[in-house]
Amino acid sequence: MCKTDFRVSRLEDADVSGKRVLVRVDFNVPMADGKVSDDTRLKSALPTIQHLTGKGAKVILLAHFGRPKGKPELGQSLKPVVAPLSELLGAPVGFAGDCVDRVAEKAVSELKGGEVLLLENTRFHAGEEANDAEFAAQLAALGDVYVNDAFSAAHRAHASTEGVARLLPAYAGLALQRETDHVAAALDNPERPLLAIVGGAKVSTKIDLLMNLVTKVNRLFVGGAMANTFLAAKGVDVGKSLYEPDLLSTAREIIAAAQKSGCQLLLPEDVVVARELKAKAARRVAGLDEIARDEMILDCGPATIDALADSIESAKTLVWNGPLGAFEMAPFDTGTAEAARFAAQRVREGELVAVAGGGDTVAALNHAGVMGDFTFVSTAGGAFLEWLEGKSLPGIEVLRQTAQTDMDTAS
Repeated sequence: MCKTDFRVSRLEDADVSGKRVLVRVDFNVPMADGKVSDDTRLKSALPTIQHLTGKGAKVILLAHFGRPKGKPELGQSLKPVVAPLSELLGAPVGFAGDCVDRVAEKAVSELKGGEVLLLENTRFHAGEEANDAEFAAQLAALGDVYVNDAFSAAHRAHASTEGVARLLPAYAGLALQRETDHVAAALDNPERPLLAIVGGAKVSTKIDLLMNLVTKVNRLFVGGAMANTFLAAKGVDVGKSLYEPDLLSTAREIIAAAQKSGCQLLLPEDVVVARELKAKAARRVAGLDEIARDEMILDCGPATIDALADSIESAKTLVWNGPLGAFEMAPFDTGTAEAARFAAQRVREGELVAVAGGGDTVAALNHAGVMGDFTFVSTAGGAFLEWLEGKSLPGIEVLRQTAQTDMDTAS
């Protein structure tokens, strides 16, 4: 697998004064009772927006929200984002009730340098997810320059993430630059030893991820329910634990691939088992040959966490995706929390670069209270996972291609 190439035209190099700048942001934010309940993604867009307004650009924000299936749905409007974004910016934010046609055109025409306008949900049009050329052209007609600042949407070849970038001078936003710099450094040019921790429920959702990682990392620890499939593949009786019997051969293939690549594949040495998954359920620590038929594995055991801590201590770079047990429910959060806190400590001591990502991973690190201690935590679930799998990200690839074209033209 070749390196992921993140060389793109950067925003600092763009002449934006007085120009209409289309900025693809990620405002697919959590909502509760019609209001934004978590403004993390709004805050991540601020540096790019403020950079552009400070240069006198007319900033036009493109974003999606939810899955409206190509037609307007009142409950999936971006309008509730306007007030909290305006408060964060300390300046008014305009809103257009459509992202194309006369409504958008009129709102853009009234925009002055240094002002910000948010267009309505791009997914209210079927042309967005279809990456329809005509729809992309309609979006592009609203701007002079395009900026992608949404790494979380970079794995989608949609009109607002890929199509428009082919029609205007295209640049990477500051948040996207920060994210790609961190993720590229973690796998493409890491300080070694490089350790990966992968958890979660199913091997089936992470086959490509595991196959890619064993070719890149020095050690790979597999935890969570997906580790049960690997244990079963090695002949362990996992009782009534969640596992995938139809993927035992796949697990063995991954084990063989790790051996061939010189990657040390680490699995739980002991486990925490219970007869039911509920808060404060009766539980015990069991060796791999001590799991009863009516018990299920719900967390890593203390010997496993000690061994994982040793691997973290000896590592210089860590990539983490997925929890190590049923972390949503105490006491089965112990393994994930202890490993995360130890990794965070190593980061604070300046001994480890730790990059993590994925929805459950973010929740687990928040639960452990170490979200702010890791070197970088990506909130881009799908894009982060596809990057770990070694796949090309269309939203990044088009920026790379346009940057290369510009360099070729200049030479």
